[in-house]
Amino acid sequence: MKHSERLSAALHVLVHMAERPDAALTSAEMAAFVGTNPVVIRRGFAGLRQAGIVTSVKGHGGGWRLARPAEAVTLAEIQHALGERVVSLTAFDVPQPTCLILRAVTAALDEAMQEAERTLDRRLATLTLADLAADARRLNAGRPYGDPHHVP
Repeated sequence: MKHSERLSAALHVLVHMAERPDAALTSAEMAAFVGTNPVVIRRGFAGLRQAGIVTSVKGHGGGWRLARPAEAVTLAEIQHALGERVVSLTAFDVPQPTCLILRAVTAALDEAMQEAERTLDRRLATLTLADLAADARRLNAGRPYGDPHHVP
């Protein structure tokens, strides 16, 4: 399984945005959440802006905000807007196996992986940013200083 770091970073930042819907976050603040450069955030969030998930305002007091309530943004939409999957399920990375046994195994596994991806996509269409934010609050309950970034 290949895991998308860009998608992970976007989800991380979007949950912060869901927790503070009235506050505009600068690219620098967002980058600090995930330990990257603000330019990386701006590039990554361009697709989210085009999809109507976030909005941005330039200048003093500007920044990024969710364009609609966290309850109305699904994980399926986010992965689609970024052009990346939460996980990529592939059997073997062999373009055209010459071994007939490997071809049979690859075909069977590819079919199973495609079915798993369809199931995952259906589930992601039901999960929202609000769901992720609620889980983060639950995990953070009773922690000193309310810092969700550090696990004891």
